[in-house]
Amino acid sequence: YGPEALAQVLRRLGSQFPPAEFPDLAVGLDAPDDAAVYLLDDERAIVQTLDFFAPVVDDPWTFGAIAAANALSDVYAMGGRPLFALNIAAFPEDLPTEVAAAILQGGADKVREAGAAIAGGHTIIDEEPKYGLAVTGEVHPSRVLRAGGAHPGDVILLTKALGTGVLIGANAQGAVAPDHMRAALDQMLALHRPVAEVAEVFPVHAMADVTGFGLAGHLWDMAEQGGAAIEIDAAALPALAGLAEATAAGFGSGGQDRNRAFYGPKVERRGGRGLSPLEDALLYDPQTSGGLLIAAGPIEAPHLEHRLRSAGVEAARIGRVVEHRAGGAITAILPDAPRT
Repeated sequence: YGPEALAQVLRRLGSQFPPAEFPDLAVGLDAPDDAAVYLLDDERAIVQTLDFFAPVVDDPWTFGAIAAANALSDVYAMGGRPLFALNIAAFPEDLPTEVAAAILQGGADKVREAGAAIAGGHTIIDEEPKYGLAVTGEVHPSRVLRAGGAHPGDVILLTKALGTGVLIGANAQGAVAPDHMRAALDQMLALHRPVAEVAEVFPVHAMADVTGFGLAGHLWDMAEQGGAAIEIDAAALPALAGLAEATAAGFGSGGQDRNRAFYGPKVERRGGRGLSPLEDALLYDPQTSGGLLIAAGPIEAPHLEHRLRSAGVEAARIGRVVEHRAGGAITAILPDAPRT
């Protein structure tokens, strides 16, 4: 479902649940974020999310594990800690039981790695397999991280490389080198647990998950919700190995086209030229189990990068918040020569 249609639907729903009538719903439809947050008391809040999708790889365990990592990511993006999860599954009637079991085992293994538990779930019959999780987590009310909390002067970091959508599609056509696809799978399988643990004790102003709306879409959430003008350096955007070759061969995705149509007019390009196929993918390719965007102050950012590296997370500096701007703004600064 495209971002424009989804925004229209959510606007209609939001009017039914005005914040004044639900004061304990700290994060809901009035200002959507990566997950909902509901206050229990002064010390505790629930973080709730769900996510599921069709297979992105052939191996059933890997599919289940990636889907689980993708769902858990939303809780981490809010600064939360996962507690338990419920399976959401749709399986064809003729799907071998060992395949269904492997999908659920992949999800369970990731949930266990997150320190949480599978507590049940629901399965329906469908022609195409689908799997994901409804995840419940907790966070201290004062440590909820919103997408719109960035301050002028903040450095914007990104914790994973871009290009999973393009590589998944190209791999289905046998057009990705095995070592490149293995690296992409390893990235998608990686949990954001170490990032959330660092952010819990470090002065981070904002965090957002990069998933289906691509980098531009989730940067736009940060800019619009925070009333901020954000500049990104297109030369600094990290690309997965094999992405340049796949875009040069003409691979893309329908999701990339939808994201470009909706978010493209919101992105000012500074550099006097159009985007190369690689740059277009870096901005608009929908990500599966993508990275976290983190906004931190310019003095704190180098120390944050060091802490993340010590935790095994490489974060790329991709931009900065330049000023407050009502309604938000994004500027992509392009290098003189197109990236290819």
